[in-house]
Amino acid sequence: MGYRKILQYTRYGTILLCLLQAYFIALFLENGIMGESVVLFPGWGFRIMAMISLTTGTAFIMWLGEQIQEYGIGNGISLIITAGILSRMPAAVFQLYTLVRTNQIRPEIVVFLLVMLFVVVAAVTAITQGQRKIPVQYARRVSGTKTVGGQSSYIPLRVNQASVMPIIFAQSVLMFPATLASFGLKMGVDKVAALLRRGDALYIILYSALIIFFTFFYTQIIFKPIDIADNLKKYGGFIPGIRPGMPTAEYLYEIMIKITTLGAIFLAIIAIIPMLLSKGLHIPYLVAQFFGGTGILIVVGVLLDTIRQIESHLLMRHYDGFVRSGRIRGRRFG
Repeated sequence: MGYRKILQYTRYGTILLCLLQAYFIALFLENGIMGESVVLFPGWGFRIMAMISLTTGTAFIMWLGEQIQEYGIGNGISLIITAGILSRMPAAVFQLYTLVRTNQIRPEIVVFLLVMLFVVVAAVTAITQGQRKIPVQYARRVSGTKTVGGQSSYIPLRVNQASVMPIIFAQSVLMFPATLASFGLKMGVDKVAALLRRGDALYIILYSALIIFFTFFYTQIIFKPIDIADNLKKYGGFIPGIRPGMPTAEYLYEIMIKITTLGAIFLAIIAIIPMLLSKGLHIPYLVAQFFGGTGILIVVGVLLDTIRQIESHLLMRHYDGFVRSGRIRGRRFG
């Protein structure tokens, strides 16, 4: 019942946000793209029609994702987003082929890009599944005629707790001045938008700093070391060499800060790779975006999660999985 309530609130929130965003999209189209209006009859009639159309399409996609999640394997919405990202790949490959054929890009650059793609995917896979295992020992206690506890376990602390959320937050902050300027608002907003052009040095520096900041911010929200320490103390668990209670919480916080620093720097590097490639090698951003950014993080994360769920279903039915040993290669980073 709790899950259904959360899902219901999520639907309502999605519809409200979509109506708001659709209204601003309608205003953007009325103001024109590149100085030319694309709406023949601007006004509230067009705005209401755009809001209803975009909201209806979003509701259908949301329903489709729920059906995939309920009757299929994996997170339905994430699979739809991944399919949308991968659907742009043929156009990017064709554009890259055209540039090579017209001698605008040398063949050795294509070889470098392929090697870099392999390295980036391997690094994203390692960081996505990388975790620090904190050992936990449970004390033995006698309950009636039975002895309970005395087992060893561990607390998995993921290197990339925040996933792609810091990149999305950073993009939203940097796109805000340009969005206001597109609505025709002045008051110096257009000058700020002109300074924050994608690929410039100032944009890359601010982009990296915001990603690191939001990585720590998001991790602080979802990771509660005090709650973990209290639960361990309640059930008789302790970290070897660390006193229960507040010392345990401080120890977990210090470990989380260290691995979050590594994850934040990694996210910042992955996020700026497309801009550096597009600026340095003079290749279109449509091609460069497949070598970093949110796209590669979403695709790798969703595919790894889908493979894990498929393997768990196979093992539940006494199959060996995808390979004879019953383990997928991607899980060796876990």
